Amino acid sequence: MTKRMAVLALAVCMMFLAFTQTGFGQKGKKVSVAGGAVDKAYLQKIWDGWATLDAAGQKQYYAQGPHVFFDTAPLKYGSWDEYQSTVSKELGDYKAARFTVNDDEQIHKSGDAYWITATVASDLTQKSGKREMATYRWTAVFEKQDGKWLIVHEHVSGPLP
Repeated sequence: MTKRMAVLALAVCMMFLAFTQTGFGQKGKKVSVAGGAVDKAYLQKIWDGWATLDAAGQKQYYAQGPHVFFDTAPLKYGSWDEYQSTVSKELGDYKAARFTVNDDEQIHKSGDAYWITATVASDLTQKSGKREMATYRWTAVFEKQDGKWLIVHEHVSGPLP
């Protein structure tokens, strides 16, 4: 009887732990955090900002100072200022953009940071009218600074043709 109660107590504890997990790394799970959330809606909000074709408006999502951001070209940026300056010029070639974070997003907790992975569908229209459609890989690391979850490292890439 005592052994049976111990096994039952262990099973209840294991079930409790399983149900109280926040679902890090599982598709579509929201990771709630004090002062906001790193969830699919927040990730989409970042990409909706890029769709405005205004790099300066994206500053609110990126940590300032010496952080490395990898984009499709050039190879890397050493700070947000460098990133914004170059990307602003590239975005000037477009008149419209749409980005969609696909349903394969994963959100993971690691200490006081979150890292995410997702693919992002893009539909860009150049000023000449030419459409460019692609799917990008996106990995980002978020750190809480001044009450906001900011990207401290990002890697965006596309498959080779």
